[in-house]
Amino acid sequence: MYGYAMNLGGTAKVFVPCDGGFFCTIQQIEGSLTMLDLKLIRQEPDFIKEKLATRNVDPADIDALLALDAKRRELIVKSETMKAQRNTVSDEISQLKRNKEDADDKIKEMRQVSADIKALDAELDTLKDQVHDAAAHLPNIPNDNVPVGLDEDGSVELRQWGEKPNLDFEPKAHWEIGEDLGILDFERGAKVSGSRYLYYMGLGARLERAVYNFFLDQNTEAGFTEVLPPYIVNDDSMYGTGQFPKFKEDVYQLRDEDMTLIPTAEVPLVNYYRNEVIPEEKLPVWFTALTPAFRSEAGSAGRDTRGLIRLHQFNKVEMVKFCKPENSWDELEALTKHAEMLLQKLGLAYHVITLTTSDMSFTAAMTHDLEVWFPNQNTYREISSCSNTTDFQARRAHIQYRDDKGKLQYVHALNGSGLAVGRAVAAILENYQNADGSVTVPDVLVPYMGGVTRITK
Repeated sequence: MYGYAMNLGGTAKVFVPCDGGFFCTIQQIEGSLTMLDLKLIRQEPDFIKEKLATRNVDPADIDALLALDAKRRELIVKSETMKAQRNTVSDEISQLKRNKEDADDKIKEMRQVSADIKALDAELDTLKDQVHDAAAHLPNIPNDNVPVGLDEDGSVELRQWGEKPNLDFEPKAHWEIGEDLGILDFERGAKVSGSRYLYYMGLGARLERAVYNFFLDQNTEAGFTEVLPPYIVNDDSMYGTGQFPKFKEDVYQLRDEDMTLIPTAEVPLVNYYRNEVIPEEKLPVWFTALTPAFRSEAGSAGRDTRGLIRLHQFNKVEMVKFCKPENSWDELEALTKHAEMLLQKLGLAYHVITLTTSDMSFTAAMTHDLEVWFPNQNTYREISSCSNTTDFQARRAHIQYRDDKGKLQYVHALNGSGLAVGRAVAAILENYQNADGSVTVPDVLVPYMGGVTRITK
């Protein structure tokens, strides 16, 4: 649909001598260092600078990375050449000793060479960390069809669905409705845990449960495999999906441990296949999971301080897909359409927008946001982000498949909310409110509510 493809794979054909006299590539020596393909950055630096500049990346950052990479590659060649020389001279020393000849000079020479190699390898380890850190802070390359913008302004509306409710009274905010009905208790949530926490009470808790069970049932009926994943993950997992190292301030970490409370089920779902090769016949793989999400919201001071929109702990039903690269854009459209279907069955008006280059997530090559209508605020609010990360997360997490020619390729990974549960509850409370303060339960949720059709005091 989008006609956008880049070959981010391949091996750098730079051969250097290795121990034992064999030759190997720098790529093999380096291992997997990159998130974006370093080969592409080396070959097309101006292209990378141009694309990432739309994501607020300073071109000087690319130059700095390339300088570190060039120095490291130079030292790799030097180190491996010296190791090959040491192997050759070691053989000569052995031959001299067998012939009862003097080998002292060569032994002395090799001691110095070994010391030089040790120093070079230590410098290489430092450079490896520096290259890795520089590359780890670069976001994904945006798709050519993503609107360019250095902030959220400029997002493109793709479509609208549904009729906004025509209320003949002044609509209340969802937190007012919930507090008046006694189903949301923000005051005691703040007392027990702090601001942006709450208790769901009675039919409020039942409504939350009804919403996420409905989402899970719809997802599994559509072919997603339901997963109940860990809620605490290690640093490698957070790195694999792109939260680390750049966004550590946005999460909650366990003190003195390499463990983090998940900010989204995307983390454990994507990392399910970390460091694995998915059999080609299994692709595409679709996962869905209900989990809590824990976020510090460090960068959102003063925003949405009331209600269910921006909490430190909330429930979310997540969808994750793994597929072959040639199918990922179709999978993104299917993922977005599925999230739309959930809103349509709930009877909630929404629109779909494509985010700008700088507004979409760090890992995304393209993101479609679903925004649902909120009558009290007279605006749309985000309830789902559906993103294609192309091979960006797969490179970080080393998730591959073997193609029909037997060659290892990176999968493409996609994710989307299906949906953010608390925001769905908030939208239901506002869109289905009645003049007497009660809330009508959407028809599709009545069976999940035990037949309750209206929430009243």
